[in-house]
Amino acid sequence: MQVWKAYQDQHKERFLNELLELLRIPSVSARTENKADMLACAKLVQQRLQEAGADTVSIYETAGHPIVYGEKIIDPTKPTILVYGHYDVQPADPLDLWKSGPFDPTIIDGKIFARGSCDDKGQFYMHVKALETMTQTNTLPANVKFLIEGEEEVGSPNLATFVKANKDLLKADVILISDTSMLSMENPSIDIGVRGLSYIEVEITGPNRDLHSGVYGGAVANPITMLAKMIASCHDENNHITIPGFYDGVIDATPEERAKMAQAPFDEAEYKTDLGVSSLWGEKGYTTNERTGIRPTLEVNGIWGGYTGEGAKTVLPSKAFAKISARLVPNQSSTVITEKLLNYFKSIAPAGVTVKAEEHHGGEPYITPIDSDAYQAAAKAIHATFGKDPIPVRGGGSIPICALFEKELGLKIVFMGFGLDSDNLHSPNEKFDIFNFYKGIETIPYFHQFYTEGK
Repeated sequence: MQVWKAYQDQHKERFLNELLELLRIPSVSARTENKADMLACAKLVQQRLQEAGADTVSIYETAGHPIVYGEKIIDPTKPTILVYGHYDVQPADPLDLWKSGPFDPTIIDGKIFARGSCDDKGQFYMHVKALETMTQTNTLPANVKFLIEGEEEVGSPNLATFVKANKDLLKADVILISDTSMLSMENPSIDIGVRGLSYIEVEITGPNRDLHSGVYGGAVANPITMLAKMIASCHDENNHITIPGFYDGVIDATPEERAKMAQAPFDEAEYKTDLGVSSLWGEKGYTTNERTGIRPTLEVNGIWGGYTGEGAKTVLPSKAFAKISARLVPNQSSTVITEKLLNYFKSIAPAGVTVKAEEHHGGEPYITPIDSDAYQAAAKAIHATFGKDPIPVRGGGSIPICALFEKELGLKIVFMGFGLDSDNLHSPNEKFDIFNFYKGIETIPYFHQFYTEGK
């Protein structure tokens, strides 16, 4: 609608400045030293929702970081759309690889560089400004509820408790999430699913103290070497995961599904250039897009031990550590896979070392039906602003709460993300195109319109 675009164009500079203010808050949920920042961020989200037109906005304390809930109820007989997002962000390490301060948002070539710019502050804030657009132009067609949490990046450990205790508060017809990406602005897409997650930490202990590597090297098992061998055993020569039972229940995509995925534009040379690699790697028999969408994976997220400071210190370390995660596909259970990972690393411990393995967090995979009213409304909304139909794709990331929402609230989810895979999520120099930010604000009101009309 022209009235939406006119309002947004009039206030676009303010919209951007408000986002930059949000990005300046180091709301890192994984670190206790940022607890005060988490609360400050929650309060700013509360304030912005109130200013956008929400009638009720509350901060709910949890055993961890607070949840912000807001709502705008125009007519109880009309459909209700529940918007989910998260205001917490990943740690910014390694800081020396950032071209600008991670919490000093910097605009370069039309892109906002800051931690959380795309994941997920920039994306959930599009919905806040879309609400403002509709309320200020008296065009809001449905009821809207917001659930913005502060623990998504650490596995949403307290969200289940909140959801179970507040089912009436969260009652809605559909859940709308913008925490995913598009193929490109030239080739818009909608994620029809996200992978699940299993995350563990492994600790290997050898001698009872760090040893002189000259005096003891060759006589005592080195925990770092042993851990490296254990990790290397997790894949075979075809990069197939070797952990017993890992693929149990995995349903292979049909030839028809794989053919549809192949229609998505993909430039392998550009992909490699962007990442600075000379070749790609992955499970034999699958394309790059299939490896990151329809196949489960196992990755080492961090490994350390011994001396890592400046200069040299010749030690045989007492301990070695690794953080390891698996991305899961439909029909895999994070509980089952976590148990298999823990048992595997305990069972293959070489003589001379002991293994301690424990779970961090996990989440289930989720698929959204493309024949639903919500998906069709999202597709029509994107066509309205992009001028072309979106391509349905499977996302490689994880949003652990999706399966929880469907189980506890009985609601389907539609993903409508405006980020790009190249936005450096969880990496240094995370970014979000200002064009994408504005495009999201422009598109979201159409979803509300088309979804309401479909009901």
